[in-house]
Amino acid sequence: MAEKLKDILFPLEKVQLFSRVLKEVYPPFQTEAFVNAVCDQQWPERELKEKMRHTTLSLHRFLPADFKEAIAILLAIVPKVSGFEAIVLPDYVEVYGQEHWDISLPALGEFTKCGSSEFGIRPFLNKNTEATMKYMLAWADSDDFRVRRFASEGCRPRLPWASAVPALKKDPSLILPILEKLKNDPEEFVRKSVANNLNDISKDHPELVLDLCIRWQGIAKNTNWIIKHACCTLLKQGNKKAMLLFGFANPELMQVEQLNFSNSSPAIGDDISFSFKLNLATKQKQKVRIEYIVHYVKASGKTSPKIFQIKEVEMPPGKHSITKNHSFKNRSTRKHYPGQHQFEIVINGERKASGCIGLG
Repeated sequence: MAEKLKDILFPLEKVQLFSRVLKEVYPPFQTEAFVNAVCDQQWPERELKEKMRHTTLSLHRFLPADFKEAIAILLAIVPKVSGFEAIVLPDYVEVYGQEHWDISLPALGEFTKCGSSEFGIRPFLNKNTEATMKYMLAWADSDDFRVRRFASEGCRPRLPWASAVPALKKDPSLILPILEKLKNDPEEFVRKSVANNLNDISKDHPELVLDLCIRWQGIAKNTNWIIKHACCTLLKQGNKKAMLLFGFANPELMQVEQLNFSNSSPAIGDDISFSFKLNLATKQKQKVRIEYIVHYVKASGKTSPKIFQIKEVEMPPGKHSITKNHSFKNRSTRKHYPGQHQFEIVINGERKASGCIGLG
């Protein structure tokens, strides 16, 4: 059986190593008692984030009660730790540091060098968005690419696995100066965060992001990559302005014909293929984005759409045969349920054809 992520990223050996590193910088630290407190009877059953928080709470018992003293110890181990156990450091600030902003915010900027502080910063953003964003703006000028990435990633309005920041969802204007600083960053790690942040913003403010992308287009190869990924949600939604921005042709002269499935009654776990003809009634080559939507049946019997990209390509006029495989195998991110699953073919943002299969 494959190992679970919670066991791979935070095994007993990592807890023991963490305790020894703490002992090196803080001799009174009780290593054995700490390991026993962390790895209690419930430890194997705890999920990943539960393990992190339990470790944080246990750590508090063995550090000085004074927050400033405790943070000084944790700052001293930054060069010595990495990986998931390092995430405990910003989590400690999140839990115990919200009344000590002058200590906590600079500490998060240091802790992100060994384990990202993107989750730890969220409560501070929600408590005082404007004050926290001043730190984020300063971090965008850091010499350390991990800190620059944190400046963007930490203020994403819809950061996955983290609490949202309603103030930034409503008004992302405080984010934009940070992204302007980082739009041509030499590190891809940072540029990906800029693109993801803009994609988050596009879900609430599509016109703002499209206007920014128009301004950034052509500035550099890096910014062109960023704006394409920043608009991924808008492109999936078939936003016409986004389609035009990236040169996708008007879909009115494009038709889908002869949609067929290799198996119209597959079982859960099966793979199927489907094919269709794409007819371009145009006079010259056109840039085409070909996608399909599957309306998955959920446990409740309702359906939920998921869009998949087939390809982006320049095509000459005429008819083109398209074939695609699709799997109904269960995964950790998707469980399948029996029922009628509708497939839709989308060309340059416009739904052109549909068909159903009965999943058994």
